[in-house]
Amino acid sequence: MQTTTERIERPEDRFLAAFEVHAGHALNGNGPRMQALRREALTHFARLGFPERKAEAWKYTNIGRKLAHPYALGAPAPALTRDDLAPYAIPGLDAARAALVNGRFEPGLSSLDGLPEGVVVTGLAEAAGAHPELFERHFAHYADYRGEVFTALNTAFTRDGLFVYVPANTVVERPIHALSLLDTDADLFLQPRLLVVVERGAQVRLIESRHARTGTKTFTNGVTEIFVGPNAHVDLFTLQDEGDAAAQVASRYAYQEADSYLATSTITLSGDLVRNTQNYLPDAENCETHLRGLFLGRGTMHVDNHTLVDHAKPHCYSNELFKGILADRATGVFNGKVFVRPDAQQTNAYQENKTVLLSEAARMYAKPELEIYADDVKCSHGATTGRLDAEAMFYLRTRGLTDGQARRMLLLAFARDVIDEIAVEPLRAHLDRLIERRLP
Repeated sequence: MQTTTERIERPEDRFLAAFEVHAGHALNGNGPRMQALRREALTHFARLGFPERKAEAWKYTNIGRKLAHPYALGAPAPALTRDDLAPYAIPGLDAARAALVNGRFEPGLSSLDGLPEGVVVTGLAEAAGAHPELFERHFAHYADYRGEVFTALNTAFTRDGLFVYVPANTVVERPIHALSLLDTDADLFLQPRLLVVVERGAQVRLIESRHARTGTKTFTNGVTEIFVGPNAHVDLFTLQDEGDAAAQVASRYAYQEADSYLATSTITLSGDLVRNTQNYLPDAENCETHLRGLFLGRGTMHVDNHTLVDHAKPHCYSNELFKGILADRATGVFNGKVFVRPDAQQTNAYQENKTVLLSEAARMYAKPELEIYADDVKCSHGATTGRLDAEAMFYLRTRGLTDGQARRMLLLAFARDVIDEIAVEPLRAHLDRLIERRLP
């Protein structure tokens, strides 16, 4: 079934009308709990409305110009083979692979053999039917569909995506690679969902890589929910490389229990407009949280990173590092907030944003924030935007390097502060090669 978002005046009205068409076809559409949840989410979507530029969180990102496009809300799944996915593989990576095409899990293109007993990697729609108690315990419990309009829209329309479950005290030695591919002849609006549940004492490394086979205009409104149980350890690496015609709003919500560890790295290499919203709630003592990001902007690309780490309990640690390289007329935004509640004594929280501008027309807007209501904490933030260091350039030129060679060496060193923290060596080497090719 295919409908479009055209011929109705407001973008919100387009989705409200389309919901009635798609209501019976969305995720587990006939289940009473999901029906009620989707209706509630749609009500919040209608109340909130899409953000305008006057909204503080969106003042530098004009999302309305992308939403005005007449996207199709559904399209037939293309018939792909494993050979079609081969160009997007990560060389040398030994991983279990879950393939998604246009936001839908494709078991025939996936390779999930060898996972430990009890580990579940499957489509979200399949998980809703096969693991209903587990699914309902976590789905839409961490994502703020009542206060965030894009999360509300995704919750109302969720049809499929990926579900990853790691039972207690299970160590997944091989990474799990979620390879997501766009392949459509129509201008498509997609709303995939990723739900990750890692129970007490479990360990897992997840890799998301997002690519496109075609250059049609797409808008992906994706939502990720992560539950990290007590003493669990989760590493998540995300590569956004869907091409110059792809717009996306990626919302990530993470919930941590006692003594847990969560590290996320988001690498943005291409896109038309990319908005990453990350919300982390370490809701118990002795949680450790790392947020890392690297974005490369060229042409008229727009990259907006919004983060919130909400420290609710004492003795927790968080560290953020986001770095950007902007050329041509590209625009970058970083708005990071650390919130420390009154009970969160002895919190250590650090936040840093650094950006290199390679042209007069490139723009960077940085707004690091601390909101602290406890008196026994160590918190700091900082933001730096500027050109390459002239003294470092001069030093390298005196050693025989050309101007271009010196610039590339300094930019690679700048980017590697983020890349070197990636613990999966084949992925780290792959990103190194990609970044070196993309640098101007």
